[in-house]
Amino acid sequence: MHIQLYLDMLIKWALTSGLKIIFVVILMILALKLVDNFTEKLIKNFVSSNYDSELEKRVHTLRTMTKSILDVLILAVGSMIILEKLGINIGPMLAAAGVVGLAVGFGSQRLVEDLISGFIILIGDQIRVGDVIKIGDKSGLVEKVDLKMVVLRDVEGSVHFIRNGKIDIITNMTKDYSYSVFDTGVSAKENIDNVIEIIKGIGEDLQNNSQHKHDILEPIEILGLDKFNDAAIIIKSRIKTKPIKQWVVGREFNLRLKRKFDELNIQIQ
Repeated sequence: MHIQLYLDMLIKWALTSGLKIIFVVILMILALKLVDNFTEKLIKNFVSSNYDSELEKRVHTLRTMTKSILDVLILAVGSMIILEKLGINIGPMLAAAGVVGLAVGFGSQRLVEDLISGFIILIGDQIRVGDVIKIGDKSGLVEKVDLKMVVLRDVEGSVHFIRNGKIDIITNMTKDYSYSVFDTGVSAKENIDNVIEIIKGIGEDLQNNSQHKHDILEPIEILGLDKFNDAAIIIKSRIKTKPIKQWVVGREFNLRLKRKFDELNIQIQ
């Protein structure tokens, strides 16, 4: 008799509150999917109509942050509705959560510091996903940036997780544009004017007749004789490139310069 009574109550609950809970769960899943698709589609449309690599990186970063916030809101609201349908009074829970949250907020100085620093970083457009940056003694490609931390992957594939609150100085090597800088050392007996003309020629050929010409923004700039002694002279020059392209352009320049110096028997120091 008791078993039948409990079974009837369970069936009645399943047909009323149970169905409502399932409906809420389905709505939560759909809402999360909708947010993901909407933000992704919005980015694609915006970037395709206003293509710019810097703008694209910033938009993707803001998309990640916005999606995270909306996901948390959807899950929080859905969870409260489900608890209410289960017959749990969420009023006292919310009040208790508020008190606990306030206490935790005062006690969790590190968390507050991370959130404030992360907000400043994102609003100030200091770091975007896809940038190459240096923080302290760690450098690498930004894979993720949010209100809590920055995730870097270095050239060896190692991943560094850096709390926003620990970030003091950020060196962004790929914001707006970059420079590939060259210190060309040759024997002191070489004709410096001749060496400068060779460097200029290599830079011009790289800009006009190579697969990297679209990555170069301005002609090579000869900064002049940087250092010299009895054995060697150092000529400094640089090429302005698109963000993150300075390394590939620099390697191609060095390769071409080495071949030219070997051809002319110019001694590299």
